[in-house]
Amino acid sequence: MSRNVSPNFLGAAFAQETGEVPICLLTVTHEDLEEPIYLSSDATTRLSEEPLVYGTDSRGEQYLYLPFEFTLPDDRGDSPPRVQLTMDNIDRSLVAVLRSFATPASVMMEIIFASDLDTVEITMPALQMSDVTIGDHTITATLVADALINEPHPAGQFTPGAFPGLF
Repeated sequence: MSRNVSPNFLGAAFAQETGEVPICLLTVTHEDLEEPIYLSSDATTRLSEEPLVYGTDSRGEQYLYLPFEFTLPDDRGDSPPRVQLTMDNIDRSLVAVLRSFATPASVMMEIIFASDLDTVEITMPALQMSDVTIGDHTITATLVADALINEPHPAGQFTPGAFPGLF
């Protein structure tokens, strides 16, 4: 999985020291949600006073700050890309939302810099949430890029009942 990134991102990624702060933005969608959930890994700006809410404004959307750690997927060809998310279990409403899903939620992951909030450096648009573990203090989720791993193989069989014209 090759990525096209800006020279600014490459310079910051390979620099021994940098002033750039990477921010991960998550957009969670599901058919049971009325509107997407927008989450940010950084408390860039104050979004509201009452209640006090921090987050990130990017491209006209407000991403709510939720402290989480993530690992970018590797570029191996023998397995589908996986992203590990670990977030603090500080608000039990997130647990209720995660437990209400009967099917996997879709997650779009974007990486931006704090110096330019409207330029997306890396996008991973087709991630499926799987393997969610809810603990006392943390929530861990695996985001898988290839949804075909859940499909049975072979998908069908050529039997007289399924394909009578062949027999």
